[in-house]
Amino acid sequence: MYRALAFLMLCFGSMASATEVKSVRVRAGNEYTRATIELSDTAEYRVFTLAGPDRLVVDVINGRLRSSVDGSGKGLVRSVRSGQPEADRLRIVFDLTEAVRPKSFLLDKPDGSRRRLVVDMVPANAPKEPAQTAATTAATAAVTPTRDVVIAIDAGHGGEDPGAIGAKGTHEKVVTLKMAQLLAKRINAEPGMRAVLIRDSDVFIPLQTRFQKARDHKADLFVSIHADAALNRNAAGSSVYTLSTRGASNEAARYLAERENRSDLVGGVSLNGKDKMLAAVLLDLSQGATLEASAQAAEHVLASLTRMGKAHKRYVERANFVVLRSPDVPSLLVETGFISNPEEERKLNDSRHRERVAEAVMLGVRDYFHAAPPPGTWIAANAKSRAHVVARGETLSEIASRHGVSVTKIRQANAIDGDLVRVGAVLKIPTSS
Repeated sequence: MYRALAFLMLCFGSMASATEVKSVRVRAGNEYTRATIELSDTAEYRVFTLAGPDRLVVDVINGRLRSSVDGSGKGLVRSVRSGQPEADRLRIVFDLTEAVRPKSFLLDKPDGSRRRLVVDMVPANAPKEPAQTAATTAATAAVTPTRDVVIAIDAGHGGEDPGAIGAKGTHEKVVTLKMAQLLAKRINAEPGMRAVLIRDSDVFIPLQTRFQKARDHKADLFVSIHADAALNRNAAGSSVYTLSTRGASNEAARYLAERENRSDLVGGVSLNGKDKMLAAVLLDLSQGATLEASAQAAEHVLASLTRMGKAHKRYVERANFVVLRSPDVPSLLVETGFISNPEEERKLNDSRHRERVAEAVMLGVRDYFHAAPPPGTWIAANAKSRAHVVARGETLSEIASRHGVSVTKIRQANAIDGDLVRVGAVLKIPTSS
């Protein structure tokens, strides 16, 4: 809903000042690949690169498309796609065959009817820059990327463990894998975010191995996807869980008892060689910070799922799920629906519904990282603010709580004096960093 409203606000609210992207062309040369973007007028833009997978992103501020630019590429460009990540931003993504160094500049057409944005891409390991004439050289907008935040996505069950089974025979393990793959695709399309799938096929992975794989990938967040069953066939809606205090205590006892775990890094400190009391204190500090971060991330995801549709409960629940027991990776579990409910089983088998759920989870994850970006990440360096389209019934304090910033900061960023906000208004949300 957020993206749909944002797109409508862009198309109808700012039509007069929008810059139209008329076409996107890719041409492969011997030394570099050139993308040419035809614009209706002068435009503010940004060009930056992302890794894992390699991408080049062009953001046209207040831009709109004449038609879709999705399609195949040439040379260093594997494919081209487009999207609308914010209300005032058109994004064109070039999926690359390898890392590149970009150069960008604007050109006037001879008749002055439009502008042309040119982006040259040369392999990052090439010894020389691509040739450009003095007439075409202009200030570039390339941004040096820092690391992406890593989100480990765990598709529940798998292999010999089918999970819950719906009345029509739907296996939870099948639904969760499809949902996880969609979520990974959406996360990888976002600047500064990268997904890691704990399982990408129908295989069984022990529960403790799942969160250990997330730690091995140095994940900033672990999201486990499920579709539960209930004795009450009328139970419906999505739920979000974090680890209970009891579950954390159980894992702490196991962690401290096992020699191989004591040599791991927890919260940046090695427990190896520490006496039992000091190790317990260090682990407790690490777990406390992890549980707090887990709760914040879960609140953002639940809020996003609630805006999409009915939530089973309007608060984040806590449970002793083994899969959430990582001592130093914030973790949450999303029940995307009740497979035991015939109507929800039907929805879970609908690809469009799965896409909506994946989108909602991604938006919640994105809101969390934009509200409190980890130091040294691309988001911390670049995401100074983001947009929020006010929905019916939302208050300024609720919006501030959802994004993890103060009401005062939102008022200052949007020149608001009181607490009233108009439905459909696009608010700038500053980061909390």
